[in-house]
Amino acid sequence: MIRTILAVGLGGFAGSVMRYAVTRLTAHVQWFNMPLGTLTVNLIGCLILGFLTALFTRWQGCADELRLFLTVGMCGGFTTFSTFVGENFAMTRAGQLVPLVLYLGISLTGGFLLFFLGYLAASRL
Repeated sequence: MIRTILAVGLGGFAGSVMRYAVTRLTAHVQWFNMPLGTLTVNLIGCLILGFLTALFTRWQGCADELRLFLTVGMCGGFTTFSTFVGENFAMTRAGQLVPLVLYLGISLTGGFLLFFLGYLAASRL
């Protein structure tokens, strides 16, 4: 169990450092007034997690620690958006379209509304 925790933690550290580096590298770039660093990280994270998901589906003999280091740790530290998209993809493959639509709607709408409520609460302190 300790090896698993260390694998995820070290992967998370690596992913977070990579996210910071990409954000810093893209900080000076302006494109339609969007947060380009976050967009770049989210898109790259989705590409990497999609690649790893297919790879580990084919390569069943991979050590759990390596798989968890790269997926939960590194990709999770790099961007949780990639995990979100991966979960949506898994529901699509399983034919769970109603749960997929609900998950997407609740996550995006609920996340935005709760962010706004948290912001309002802190603004009134």
